Amino acid sequence: MLSVIATLMARALLVALFLPFSALDKLLNFAGATDQARQATASLAFARLLIVAGFCVEIVCSLTVLTGIADRLGAFILGLYCVVTALLWKQFWNVPGFRLQGPDGDRELFWDFLKNLALAGGFLLLAFGGRAGGAAHFFAHPLLSSHPYAQGPL
Repeated sequence: MLSVIATLMARALLVALFLPFSALDKLLNFAGATDQARQATASLAFARLLIVAGFCVEIVCSLTVLTGIADRLGAFILGLYCVVTALLWKQFWNVPGFRLQGPDGDRELFWDFLKNLALAGGFLLLAFGGRAGGAAHFFAHPLLSSHPYAQGPL
């Protein structure tokens, strides 16, 4: 029973950023989220579509990771989502005067970029498993569950 609780808690921590916080923020602050999305696109309609799509990814994929139903696919999608959001909205390299050393008010953007990539790594590890060949097995059977709450040998 303790291992099931530990597994659930680890998965809950992994998706805590998205469910409920980021998804709820998109819902409660839709206009602000749309303004932020417009930084990556010139179209207001496309920015709105990005926010709605992001909301759906955050809710649905977080639930798959928590429940263990198609969790590997959900984790894979969330991993890609983290990489894309890092590249589109955490562009520390475009900040004028960005430096890794000394006074710099925009260094947080660099850390946010790295946090997104680290989170992507965690999700991809969940999707592929911890063994060599896991990615090939995932792509051969993307809808299989990892059966995270099953007890017994790995």
